[in-house]
Amino acid sequence: MRLVIIGGGFGGLRLARNMRNKPGFEITLIDRFNYHQFQPLFYQVATAGLDASNISFPLRKVFQKARNIRFRMATVEQVDHSAKKVFTDAGVFDYDALVMATGCGNNFFGNDELATHALPMKSTVEALQLRHRLLHNFEDALAVTDEAVRRRLMTIVVVGGGPTGVELSGAIADMKRYVLPKDYPELDFSQMTIYLLEGAGKTLGTMSNYASDHSRKYLEKMGVTVLTDTLVKNYDGQTVVLQHGDTISSNLVIWAAGIKGNVPEGIDPALIARGNRIRVDRRNRVQGYQDLYAIGDVAFMEEPAWPNGHPQVAPVAMQQADVLTKNLRIMEMKGGTAQLEEFVYNDKGSMATVGRNLAVVDMPRPKLHLGGFLAWLIWMGLHLMLILGVKNRFFVFCNWLYNYVTYDQNLRLIFREFYRENQDTGKKGVN
Repeated sequence: MRLVIIGGGFGGLRLARNMRNKPGFEITLIDRFNYHQFQPLFYQVATAGLDASNISFPLRKVFQKARNIRFRMATVEQVDHSAKKVFTDAGVFDYDALVMATGCGNNFFGNDELATHALPMKSTVEALQLRHRLLHNFEDALAVTDEAVRRRLMTIVVVGGGPTGVELSGAIADMKRYVLPKDYPELDFSQMTIYLLEGAGKTLGTMSNYASDHSRKYLEKMGVTVLTDTLVKNYDGQTVVLQHGDTISSNLVIWAAGIKGNVPEGIDPALIARGNRIRVDRRNRVQGYQDLYAIGDVAFMEEPAWPNGHPQVAPVAMQQADVLTKNLRIMEMKGGTAQLEEFVYNDKGSMATVGRNLAVVDMPRPKLHLGGFLAWLIWMGLHLMLILGVKNRFFVFCNWLYNYVTYDQNLRLIFREFYRENQDTGKKGVN
């Protein structure tokens, strides 16, 4: 079976690793980057806590000893299922079965001005650019004499109160408290304001009320201004316009409010569900097809416990990859009439870190809610185990230990040519 996997994220990588050196399969893994990105720690790259290389792992290195897997760095342009071909900027790939694990991207809900001026954080490159902009604003603040301009440069707005927004706001608050006053003693950081804007009634809306209440309490104690039931209407690069008419002056708006599935061209629009996700059955088969699959964030699957689709998190993608591995092997050995396993999501809980010694954890079995230092240790331990590569785990642990002991980060670097090039072209990253 010629199996093509599009996407080297949590789902696509897990599937390819499961199929490594399994007889009967020739596998091509396609991704626009040549490395796997550990997305849960993007915010630490953006706030100078970790280096980009600490959370990235070369895909070719993963499969050095795999005899049946070939990796191609390419951008998918179109899927032609009638011809069973994937068209990319690096050539055309034929397949017998295709798995789309393309993940999700930013959703600005059709607002072009927001898309132009707000900074997203859905890739390592975007996290690096966010770091550069964050630090460069303080460099610029040193040079201005206008008080209003300085305040605008020192005002940071994070849009979206989910895990990404909460973690990023907390990390910036820690920088304000422990790091930035030492780097910029000329600036008055009592003038620095951090806003977290959430359209719903609470932060961490998919987690428990305990987690939501405690995350907000932690953030407000750290100096973050949390505004719920607050929607962003527009942003022109200097002024945030809220839906009820109020405005916030800021030179940096970070977008963590909306995501949508990355659906390749060529997929029937009738198969697209809410959130720009592809409808699949309980075996991750795209509805109406026998050899076309979607897993992870781009897949919309209904099961009794999740009638509106699964949460777009890494455990779903990895568990779907495991079930699909079993089914593909059964089909290879027994043919299309074999009885295949249906996917049932095993929710092991959710967590989010807020800041130093502060996190929240929800566990469904046993039903348990944790907050504070113990939750923070659990969060660190789990994320450390999930990082790909022993060397990466070692460097992440060393960075965390150094930061914890010294109350400092040592990665506050601004690469001027990179920053200027992306500013001049208006790019948010490199595809």
